Parts: sequence; structure tokens; C-alpha cells
Amino acid sequence: MAHSGDLASRGIECGDVKLNLEKMMGEKSKAVGALTGGIKMLFKGNKVAHLEGHGKITGPNQVSVLGPNGEVTEVVNTKNIMIATGSEVTPFPGIEVDEETIVSSTGALSLKEVPEKMIVIGAGVIGVELGSVWSRLGSQVTAVEFMGHVGGMGIDMDMSKQFQRIMTKQGIKFKLNTKVTGAKKEGGKITVSVESVKDGKVEDMVADVLLVCVGRRPYTQNLGLEELGIELDNRGRVPVNSRFQSVLPNVYAIGDCIAGPMLAHKAEDEAIISAEGMVGGPVHIDYNCVPSVVYTHPELAWVGKSEEDLKSEGVEYSVGKFPFAANSRAKCNNETDGLVKILGDKHTDRLLGAHIIGPGAGEMINEAALAMEYGASCEDIARVCHAHPTCSEAFREANLAAWSGKAINNM
Repeated sequence: MAHSGDLASRGIECGDVKLNLEKMMGEKSKAVGALTGGIKMLFKGNKVAHLEGHGKITGPNQVSVLGPNGEVTEVVNTKNIMIATGSEVTPFPGIEVDEETIVSSTGALSLKEVPEKMIVIGAGVIGVELGSVWSRLGSQVTAVEFMGHVGGMGIDMDMSKQFQRIMTKQGIKFKLNTKVTGAKKEGGKITVSVESVKDGKVEDMVADVLLVCVGRRPYTQNLGLEELGIELDNRGRVPVNSRFQSVLPNVYAIGDCIAGPMLAHKAEDEAIISAEGMVGGPVHIDYNCVPSVVYTHPELAWVGKSEEDLKSEGVEYSVGKFPFAANSRAKCNNETDGLVKILGDKHTDRLLGAHIIGPGAGEMINEAALAMEYGASCEDIARVCHAHPTCSEAFREANLAAWSGKAINNM
């Protein structure tokens, strides 16, 4: 804010503003340590035994803990087994990650200096998030994306265009419909070769850091699954039924190693529901009500159906939009980029999808998720009193527009 002149325009004058990346990374590490330490405390408080090592299923009711050299350090016999091993970075063929100048999302969180130029392979969620961080810290960022839009799978195309416009205004460059054909280190720089998907035009780009963000893959190798007869699908995921059971009824799997979006909150819900199911509880999750968030500034979030989903399903729908430029709180905070977009059933008015770009979108989307879980209509939300001035009033106004055809505080 100081660097952009925003503080000065509000009467707050600062001296020379500098970035101390080492201190910033130190605070990052401190936060990570506090979070992981908190998990250890929860384990202890809930009498959960924590065994460190590589877990491998060595029998229908047995898990062995392997040490660094592959030796068995402990064997646990159990009634049920839950596979919650998460995912790992998907490698890019022909490009070797060294986590120094050619980095994955892991290395991108620990760079020792701000690169003058950064190229990001992939303009999906992780690529745009990390590209946005380093762009705001002063790097010239270019994102190369094979697909024709930013934001990855599941995003509403209208919102993708709005999102790209905002990110471009912040300084990030995008090369869409473009594939990376190779990368090599030359004289302390990295030369990245790209090719247009549409016309085959080739180009060499030079950067100080190359960030590879082409997705993640399930961490399901060397877990002993095949030996037990648990076959993986073509993407390395464990097939499960509605109770999260594999072909072996007492071996369960959740999170990134099964089908569905790779989201921590999705995995957490699956773990809770799966564990409850093990002891006889009901098992139910509505994946249509699992929100997605892109942690940029401003944030992008959505839950439910996109316009493309509804068109492909033949569902008639109404659209309501409200820009943050017309929201009192956003205007006072000078955070007017973005909007709320609501999709409602044209005949029943039921809320079908909510899409938000703007301040606090990741918080606001949970109101939409709650409304969808309870089958609310756009009118239901429009008739709920929202505190003024708040950014969440934009959510109410967009629902009002979807239901009645017109918001109150926008022409």
C-alpha cells in the first residue's frame, strides 16, 4: 500500500519502504511451525499416537512404519486403515526441478531473493497464487498456460476473464493457449521455449526463476496397495465407494488420493465423515457445496455450478451481478475490483452457484455454501438483513438481482 501510493493518498506518509525478504521468510517459517506444532498438541490431547516414518500397508489389518533406509521400525495391527497420504507436485517432463532457480510450489515459498523475472508454467490456482505473490514483491511475472483461460478447472469462464483482467492490471502477463517445450540454464538465466497451440509459433523466453505449477498427483506409490489387490485408477487415485471404502472394506481412502478436487477442506470433511461411518454413523457429503478459493489479492472464490455447467446440463437459470465498485465498504477501503455473480434456477429461484472476486471472497463464499446446503433460494438470501457497511452486502445485492432482476444500490 505504501509503495503504490495508496497510504499517501489517505494522508499517511512513509519514508523509503523496503522489503526484507529474509525476515518475511522467517515469519512464514514461524507461522508454519506454530501450525504443525498445534497439530502435535492436538494429537497429544486426543491420545493419538504419532509414529514418524513411511507408512506401508503390509497386511489387510497391518501397517508397517519404515525408516529412512527402508527398514521396518514398528508394526501396527489395526481393525481399520485410512489412506490420507495427500499429493505431491506433478513433474514436468524434461525439466528437472532443483528448488533454487527451477522450483516447484514448495521451492517458490523459500526463494532467497526476489527474481527480476519469473516465468510460471501453468496459470491454474497454484500458479496464479504464487505468481501473484512474487509479482507484488516486485518480480516481473509471466504465466504460460496451455489452456485458453486462467484459474484452472471448474472456474466460471466469465469470472475467469474478469480475474485475468485484474491480475493483468496488477502486472502479471499471461500467454494462454501456449505450451512449454523445454527449458535450459544458460549463464545464470533460464531460457524457456514455448509454442503457440493455435498457430505453432515458437518463442524463447528468459527468466531468473522458473516456477513449475502443472498440478499435483496423488501420493499413492509404495504404500503396499497393489500387493493387497487395491488397484489404482489411471490417475493414481484409490477408487472408493460412497463410504470411502476401497475394494477391501476395512481400508478407507480420503482427500487428494481419491477422486475430486484437491482441497484441504474437502479432505477434512471426508475424513470426519469416513471416521463417523466406521463407527456406524451416517455418511453424506454434497460435493456441489464444497467451495474453491484462489488466494490472490483480491481473492477469487466459487461454490456450486458455473454457467458452463448449467448450459451443459440444460438447466434454465437467472444471473445476478453486483460490482464491489458500488459497495460502500469496498469503496471506503479502495478495494473496488471484482464483483459477486449469482446463478439461480429460473423456475424455482434456488441458488445454484455463487462466484466472487473481491475483498474477503474466501470468507464470503461460506455464506453461499451454507445457503446451498440448506436449499435456499436467491430471495431467501436477499431478504436476510446484512450489516452495513460490509462487503457481504454485495452478496445480498447479487442475490436480489438474480431473484428480482435488479439490485437496489446499482443501476
